[in-house]
Amino acid sequence: MSSNTSAAKPYYFVPGPSRHPVMAALGLFFVILGAGQWINDVQWGKYSLAFGFLWFVVVLFQWFSEAVGESEGGQYGHKIDLSFRWSMSWFIFSEVMFFGAFFTALWWARGHSIPALGNIDNALLWPNFKAVWPSLAAGATGSPAGTVEPFQTMTPFWLPTINTALLLSSGVTLTIAHHALLVGKRARTVAFMWATVLLGIVFLTVQGYEYYHAYHELNLKLSSGIYGSTFYMLTGFHGFHVFVGMLMLLFITLRLQKGHFSAERHFGFEGAAWYWHFVDVVWLGLYVLVYWL
Repeated sequence: MSSNTSAAKPYYFVPGPSRHPVMAALGLFFVILGAGQWINDVQWGKYSLAFGFLWFVVVLFQWFSEAVGESEGGQYGHKIDLSFRWSMSWFIFSEVMFFGAFFTALWWARGHSIPALGNIDNALLWPNFKAVWPSLAAGATGSPAGTVEPFQTMTPFWLPTINTALLLSSGVTLTIAHHALLVGKRARTVAFMWATVLLGIVFLTVQGYEYYHAYHELNLKLSSGIYGSTFYMLTGFHGFHVFVGMLMLLFITLRLQKGHFSAERHFGFEGAAWYWHFVDVVWLGLYVLVYWL
């Protein structure tokens, strides 16, 4: 007796066995191994780091290409879309905690460590120590023991303010592109996406010049006490996130030019937009707490 029943589709799209996770882990292994050896002055460490990073990038490119092909092939349904949204939400939450740790370090240094070092108990050890944050008083940027070279602090004028205007403008152009995609105006979407990518590149260029100015003209280095370390850690990691976000938007723009995404199905676009707006919000916190206060 013949059966007319057909195999039911799985509730979720279940991809086949993949080599990509283990290959990506292998690349990261060489990255960590090389970085550890390079820091300890082992010369082959830098080559291991470069090899691992290149390997990792190639694996990610292949992995993402397969995911894009599966998505454009109609294999992703509503449940997969929900999974992607939750995954991106938790990823951004982890990034919030990441920057929250550095903002907390900045607050702790200013609100607790410096006042404690300037109290009466330490006055005999460091009689010339000024218990003020470097950006609040002139002459407070050198350590009494001479362990920190004198430096000048970075003010909000004008490079950080210019970068603030650039990032806020990029948020506007990205929002315009999103609304254009929702109404089916693909050419307008692509144009404003390219504008967003360009603004991200200009931001990174300005920040690179800011670092050059800080290092060579202000003598502000990573070793410049807690001010220098928090300044470079916060702005440097944020710059790295801008670079990653810019790459995400660049690839989304290239996909848009190939006809990918529609008004109904475009979470790849939305996920990159969420990330970029998160980067904007972090910068506003940086702009106020690092450059102004």
